[in-house]
Amino acid sequence: MRRVCLTLPTNRECAATIRAVAEEAAYGARHFGVEVRLLILDSSDPAVLAGHRAVVAALPPVPGVVTHHLDEAEQRGFLREVIAASGVAEPDRVLDLMLPSGVSYGACTNRAFLIAEALGCVSVHRRDSDSRYQSLDGEPVFPFHHELAGLGRRAADLAGQVTRSRLDPACADRPVAMVGGSFVGEMSVDVAEIEQLDPAVYEEVVGLSIPAGYPEIWHRNLIAESFRGAGTTAFTGDRTTLTGVNPMRVDMCNIALDREVYARVPLPPATDTIGSDYFLIHLVHDARLPGILHNRHIVNFHTGERRSESGFLAYHVRLAKYLLAAPHFNAVYADMKEAGGALLDDEGHVRPSAVAGFVRDSTRLDRAENAERLDVVDRSYRKLGGRYATAADVLGARRERLLDEAGQDMAEFARLIDHWEALTRAARSHHSGSAEPGAFHEPVKGIA
Repeated sequence: MRRVCLTLPTNRECAATIRAVAEEAAYGARHFGVEVRLLILDSSDPAVLAGHRAVVAALPPVPGVVTHHLDEAEQRGFLREVIAASGVAEPDRVLDLMLPSGVSYGACTNRAFLIAEALGCVSVHRRDSDSRYQSLDGEPVFPFHHELAGLGRRAADLAGQVTRSRLDPACADRPVAMVGGSFVGEMSVDVAEIEQLDPAVYEEVVGLSIPAGYPEIWHRNLIAESFRGAGTTAFTGDRTTLTGVNPMRVDMCNIALDREVYARVPLPPATDTIGSDYFLIHLVHDARLPGILHNRHIVNFHTGERRSESGFLAYHVRLAKYLLAAPHFNAVYADMKEAGGALLDDEGHVRPSAVAGFVRDSTRLDRAENAERLDVVDRSYRKLGGRYATAADVLGARRERLLDEAGQDMAEFARLIDHWEALTRAARSHHSGSAEPGAFHEPVKGIA
């Protein structure tokens, strides 16, 4: 039976989301005859973790669904086993990249990738704790539907089953590597207040995320579209497109990847850096791997923690780190786009060494550009005043460290790519040697 991993990483209270994702898992098992491993990676504090454990224990048993709810200690135990079995150099350093002390959007998903390998899954389907599903006629609209229908299948065989096809015929014999949608509701990045306070400052700050060289009209359009997902239009019916999926059109809360991608290249493990987990979306696009874009968009919302003063400061540090990472990522994306099909070997598999080379090249960028970017953020935030001026003070105190980290994070990413195939092989072997990986050999009670 085809086995897939539906994963929910979280570090916050999200009982309602756990219940909703469990419903999606049941939908997938019921309608597609797959075995769904629902994987909740929980980095919450002890009180919240205990509440989540109670929620998971109360989930009704569903044939074809097995739930794994792992706290950080359990995740660390699994990682230690796999890293030791892989034989990679600097095992403690690799463990830090896989489970850092700070928030890492890429690292939490990398852990899901390795655990999915250990569970024998063929794909990973990711959701976020600060999102929920749309509904139509009183029923939830699950992205799982399109993900399970298309992922891993030969693109040419799907041409008659999608609403439209815009795929290059030269790519038709390749399997679908990614299926994704976007979000509706609140912006993915919490910068709406900046636009309300001063539209000119908003354009200057958000403009730092746009690659250089675009004509002015395109530049302004990209700023207008940034962080807004699919807007606010409610779901009324399915629309699917077989295509090379534009990374601007999908979101990591609504994405599914075939293991042919994530078993070869991980996500950047940078800490406190929003947007760092979008790397594989660009890789799939630039390597000219087929994808399906759908409109079962997930509803995004901002938690109360993000709106608190501490949450605000933490978030704007993550935004600043994203803006400093952008020149490095944009350089890599430009190189990957130019390489195109050369990112694949003769058998159509992604070449990790080519990707690692581009990432290493990006570490040679002159940090003067990023010094100027920090100047723009500092000037803009001080113009806004209030808590933005406080954020400018925080960023100013960390200025040299932030500039250093931008290049160091890419160097660490290249190092992880070098080790990644050994790690995924070790995780897969872990599965082949036993019915369940040792760190979670017992599924959660109440889930069949």
